Formats: sequence, structure tokens, C-alpha cells
Amino acid sequence: MGETLARLSADFNGSLRIEPRPERLTSEAGAIVLREVLERVGIVDWVADRIPDPRDPALITHPLAELFRTAVLLFAQGWRDQDDADALRDDPAFRLAVSERKGISPLLSRAAEVRKNKNPAVPDGLASQPTLSRLYGVLARPENRLVLREAVLLTAARRQKAMRGGHRLRYATIDVDGLPIDVHGHQPGSAHNGHYRGRIYHPIVASIAETGDLLDIHLREGNVHGASGALEFITSLVDRVERELCQVASVRMDAGFPEEKLLAALEARSTPYVARVRNNAVLNEMAVPFLKRPVGRPPAEPRVWFHEMEYQAGSWSKQRRVVLVVLERPGELFLHHFWLITNWTREQIGNEELLNLYRERGAAEGNFGELKSVLDPALSSAPRPKSHYRGKAPKKRTTSVDSFAQNEVIILLHALAYNVMHVARVLMEKSTGRGWSLLRLRERVLRTAGRAILHGRRVVLVIGTASAKLWEGLWRELQGLRFQANG
Repeated sequence: MGETLARLSADFNGSLRIEPRPERLTSEAGAIVLREVLERVGIVDWVADRIPDPRDPALITHPLAELFRTAVLLFAQGWRDQDDADALRDDPAFRLAVSERKGISPLLSRAAEVRKNKNPAVPDGLASQPTLSRLYGVLARPENRLVLREAVLLTAARRQKAMRGGHRLRYATIDVDGLPIDVHGHQPGSAHNGHYRGRIYHPIVASIAETGDLLDIHLREGNVHGASGALEFITSLVDRVERELCQVASVRMDAGFPEEKLLAALEARSTPYVARVRNNAVLNEMAVPFLKRPVGRPPAEPRVWFHEMEYQAGSWSKQRRVVLVVLERPGELFLHHFWLITNWTREQIGNEELLNLYRERGAAEGNFGELKSVLDPALSSAPRPKSHYRGKAPKKRTTSVDSFAQNEVIILLHALAYNVMHVARVLMEKSTGRGWSLLRLRERVLRTAGRAILHGRRVVLVIGTASAKLWEGLWRELQGLRFQANG
């Protein structure tokens, strides 16, 4: 690079020169932190053991585990485009973070590695964009997407166990919602959604508000109803959550989800739930007698009233407990109201406790918002045939790519990247004693500049003092985090 690019000068300061040099510099040193997180939870080996590699072993340059790490770490560091792997192929932090090899080998060129170890089948930098595309094709098989979905949950469960001495949570509340993901094109399954006023995919996603972990995500077409596929998604997830993460799980949902089949299924398995119910003419009429303020001057603080009833919608098989929540809003003449439905009894959870529990959904919506805004999944896979290959017209113009399945792979890998970043976020919060957003974590900790120096048989990664102070506390917490497979 130093031979092909000239020095640059700045008009505002004649003494300033910008000089490119062929040194091992990086702005992505945080990839090393995330690799250490992956090692501590052991999720990469778990995935690699369950996904068969269909490639010819004699032609493999990048093992499946390396490709998997590359995809997750690129997304976590904010690189959304597969072509970014080509631009970063010589980045020393990424090369160290994704490689299976030890010592200084990940930073050696292929020619140097051949001279040293007589092994020509070694990667020369990160995997290329076509190689990552083939990885997505492998992961898009139905059985492999199930492995990825399980890996998202296991990453959360293993973090919890590692930080709780190997024990599961006693209780956990699963938050379920739809998450609109904008697309720019005509990807298969995407559609214009009038509610969100754009062309979207509409995946269903689950998390735990109280801990911040993502549990599962399932891609859906852009114009589906909010509760489409919720029955299978939620009932399967409850089983897996109670097997891996907690002893007793409950479900918390928005107004689009309470349908007879789902409610009956949760009741049959004695799974507690709370959800909001959309107002309708019958519910509005039931609420009218209670939409009155008490006589007298209102206090300075807005008030909340509760009225518990039994209600049976036309599509429901029986009456269910509903709670009318009436709210005062500052500066508004009329009272605001909405309804909650639950299968908890009044003795198990009172009305005010029920409202407080439901309001925890706000934290879950924040988790979903970070997945959407910070990770910013680019679901751009589309079945476009190649127009050229190595400068020539391809022999075949057909394609067997399942673009919808590949887009689900992409969003599942983003969910895994979220959970890996969340582990680092939780450890930073323990270390510093204050809250961290994923965006701040990326900007302050992960997007750290560094210089890799080869010193004998060791690699020294030099980072700035300001970043080192944050890394020191994080690394101290990270050393105590290790999942035991038999724990």
C-alpha cells in the first residue's frame, strides 16, 4: 500500500502529512473481545458439530467454524454487506478473531505459511463474499435453520448459567412481538404493509425483557397478520426455554396475539400469560360505567383505576379474566383506557401487579429496537441469476437459491450477533456500574483502533490507553465467564 499511494497533505495545517504504510493496523480490535465471548459460551463448536459441511474436504480453505465466526463478527461490528468481508480480508483483528489457527499463523500470508508449515490449504485473509454466500446456502437448509434458532436460545441460556453458577433461572417471561424489517427491492416474501407504510418482512421475535436476551426469531412474509404462526412459535419456544433457561416460563404479548387457539394451548399446558386486548364495541360499552373521575379536585399525580371482569369474545370458547385499566393523562379531559387478559387468578397476581408486569414489555421493545437499529439487518437476498462469471457469460443462468430461507439465515445470524454483543454489554455494566446501550458498546469498546505487532512467536495487539481502561474491566469480568457443558 505504501508503494502505490502517495502522501497526503492538509491545507489547514501545512505540517500535517498522511502517509499510508503496510502495517498491521485495525479499527476493529473489538472483534477479539467478541471471539473471546464466543469461546466462553462455546456456541460455535456446538453449531459446527450439528451442521454437516457438504464441501469436498480436499478443497476447503475456510473451515465451517471460521465462516460462522466471520459472519457473526462482521454483523456485530456493524458490517452489513457481504462485500465488506473483501474490504476487511487483511484486517489483523478480524483475521485473529475468526481463525482456528494458533500463534502468529492467522497473520501470515499464504506464501509465508507455505514456507513455514508446507501447507498450501490455508486462508489468505477473511473469506470472500462468494464463500460467505455459499455458507448462507448451506445454513438455509431447513434442518440447519433449526440449529441456528436453537443456537440463539442456547447463547442466552449459557450466559445465564455461566453467570449463575450453572443454575437456570427460576422464572422467565417471554416477550413476543412482530418486528417490521424494511427491504429495498422485491425480495421473495416481502410485501407492502399498509400498517407500517412500507415494503417489509414481518418476522416474529421473542426475548426476555428483564435480562435483555433474544430467544428466537422466525422470518415471515411482509403482509401477514401479527399473530400468524404465533401458536407454533410460542408453544415450541416455551418448551425449549423451560428445558434450557428457566424452570417456569410465562408469556407476555401485544394486542395482536390473543386468539383462541393460542390462548387455549397456553391454558392447556398451564403456561401463564398476559396480553393486551384490542378495544372493540363490546369492550367499550363494558368500560363506559367506569370512565368517570371521583368527585373532587384531582391530585397532582395522574391516577390509575382497575376493574376486573369476565369476558368472552365471539371467537373464544369460554369466558376469561380481563382487567380494565383506566388512566388519567395530564392535560387531557377524557380518561384513557385499555384491557388486559390473563389466565392468572386474582389470588396469584393482583390487578396493579398485572399492569406492572405488562409494562415490562417496554424493555423488550427496546431490545427489539436495538436489533433493528444497531444491528440493522439487510435482508437483501434475491434469486438474481449471474450475468457474468470471471468476465465471461455463465454457462447456466438458472439458480436454485431459496432467497427467503437465506434471508432468514441472515436475520438469525444477526440475532446471534446481538446476543454475543449483549454478553459483552452485561459484563461492561458489571465492570463500570452503569448502563450501556449496544450502540455505545460498539462505539466505545468494539470499534477500537489497534496495531498488531509480531514479536517472536507472539502477537501483541496495541490499543490506546482510553480503550485499555474499559477493556481491562471487561476482560476481568470475562475471565470469570465460562459455560460448563455438564453444568
